Formats: sequence, C-alpha cells, structure tokens
Amino acid sequence: MEERISRTIWRYASQEWVELSRVDVVVVGAGPAGLTAAKYLADRGFRVVVLERRLSFGGGIGGGGMLLHKIVLDRSALRILEDFRVRFVEDPEEGLYVVDSSELIAKLASGAIDAGAKVLLGVQVEDVIYRENPLRIEGVVTQWTAVAMSGLHVDPLFIVGRAVVDCTGHDAEVVRVVSRKIPQAGLQLRGESSAYAEVSERVVVERTGRLIPGLYVAGMSVASVYGLPRMGPIFSAMLLSGRRVAEVVAEDLSHGSTKG
Repeated sequence: MEERISRTIWRYASQEWVELSRVDVVVVGAGPAGLTAAKYLADRGFRVVVLERRLSFGGGIGGGGMLLHKIVLDRSALRILEDFRVRFVEDPEEGLYVVDSSELIAKLASGAIDAGAKVLLGVQVEDVIYRENPLRIEGVVTQWTAVAMSGLHVDPLFIVGRAVVDCTGHDAEVVRVVSRKIPQAGLQLRGESSAYAEVSERVVVERTGRLIPGLYVAGMSVASVYGLPRMGPIFSAMLLSGRRVAEVVAEDLSHGSTKG
C-alpha cells in the first residue's frame, strides 16, 4: 500500500509540474489581490499559476483587525463579493459591509481554483527570468520555502510566463528582486507610508498595473512600490486591485503588448 501511495503522489504531482513549466500568468502571492486576479484571469481562459510561500491562503485576511474575525469593505467591492459568492452584511450606521475573514479566504481560494487557476503552496519566488532588447520579464525562479528556511544550497527551477504579477503584499518581493538585480529596469521601492485609509483605498487601485513589460503589481505591493498610504483591515482596494490587474494583463496578453 505504501509504495502505491508514493507512486500516485509522485506521478500526478510531477506531471502537473511539467505542465506548469510554461503558463500565461504567474501570480505571486495567494492573498486577496492574488486570488482575485487569478480567478478573473482564469475566467478569461488564461493558464494561471499562483505561488504562495506559506502553506495557507489569504495573506493578511486571516488576522482581521487585531485578530478579530471580521473585516470590512465598502460598496465598490460588492460586485466582487457576489462573483465569489461571499456573504456580507451591511452596517447602516457606518456605511460599510462586513464579512467573515475565514469565509472570504475560503471563497476567494475556491473561486480561483474553480475558475481553473492552479495554486501551489510552500513555493516561493527567489528571482525572475528576464530578457533584453527590449527589457522584459519572462517568468520566475522558484524554490521550496522549506529549502530556503533550512539554509541549504539547492538550485531552483523555473516557470516561464507571459506575465508575472507581484501580489506579495507589504514586502513587494518580486519587485524588490527586480529593483536590486536588474538596475536597468529603473524600479525603486519607496515603501508604504502611514495609514490614510480613504486615500489608500483609491490610489492603490489607480496605480495597479504594469511596471515594465511582463511585470505587474497589485494589492499592497502597489503601496510599497509607490510610497502610498496603508489602509488597515478594509479590503475593498485589495479585491478591486486584483480585478484591475487581471483586466490590464488580459488586455496586454490579448494584444501582445507585454514585450513593448
């Protein structure tokens, strides 16, 4: 029995890794922006893989506000909640909409997976693949999170993608690598500024999009790149940013403009 278990897992996992060596879109980070982007891109027929360094979904959703299990959104994100079939209640006094943090995590993840996106947990991005003339990003360099944590020297493997979307949150991990290792890209991380929720909810969505050919940014990574305010446990902009980056990527891929 034991060898049958091992053979089955190896067979199916390795076959999927072969298929995922080249995809349309690599989304890095399975938080609110990443899962939202993955669903809307997969809905459009693109082959999408989401890489998450942790062994769980949701990014900052699970912690709620100071570990309370509720988060809030405003009216602008209601259509997205409906698309993912997330239940919500309206607080008429504050004019906000309340969702259960665990339900939002579960529904975002199931929505992305049901749409056809593949989500891989325990995998981190340590570098990118790039090309010159013109400069563009053409994929990511991946490693098991456990290997990185162990401090062992193990060479990584690659996933080629027509678009890479940094949804890694406050650290903007993919953009950080590009800014450090590809200076000709001209990218700098200004770091997010202090809380100003009303402004942040608006400008994070406005600045979501392509940074250089092949590389896109969404969610709190946007705030870190452009020095925008943080907004705390209101998640409207995270969902809207995920939907917005899906629109931008889809438009670029459809017109072949990721390389120029």
